Amino acid sequence: MKKSTGVLLLLVVLVAITVVNNQRVSGEQLASSRDAIVSTEEAPREGFMAPSFTLQSIDGQTSYEVGGKRNKLLFLNFWASWCGPCQAEAPDLVMLYGKYKDQLDMYSVNVTSNDTVDKAKQFVDQYSFVNPVLMDVKGDVFKKYNGMAFPTNLLIDRNGVVRHVFIGMRPIKDVEKAVNHLLKEAP
Repeated sequence: MKKSTGVLLLLVVLVAITVVNNQRVSGEQLASSRDAIVSTEEAPREGFMAPSFTLQSIDGQTSYEVGGKRNKLLFLNFWASWCGPCQAEAPDLVMLYGKYKDQLDMYSVNVTSNDTVDKAKQFVDQYSFVNPVLMDVKGDVFKKYNGMAFPTNLLIDRNGVVRHVFIGMRPIKDVEKAVNHLLKEAP
């Protein structure tokens, strides 16, 4: 009888420890998603700092930087003019930027190593982009972001942390939902 009671007591203690540990892990996960910084390491993956870079605008007049804290969220869009899904999502991105430009920066990065400057300019004119369009002439930034497909989009929070990676075209309602979720977080 004493042996059964001891085993039962040991089992209850182990279950209690497991429950407490699971609650602590869930709380840590909630805190890390709220605080957003999971790692100070740069990587083009959710929970990591967005890799830093500087690129010139399509008109060659302005340099834009990515990396570190910002005043607004950043939507980073890698595209090429010949890409069918890029063409299909362009009107939605123009709408998204128009709707959220006071709270969201959007950099459309043409991977010019897979495109041409002339075709990129035609694309920008055709879809009436008003957000900054950057030129990744050598494709180094796309490589740094482990680019595999067009379009590749990343949503980066105010702390400079990659919060969402969208590879391929996604419904704009999904992208907008992610933007709205991050806008509700305290800066």
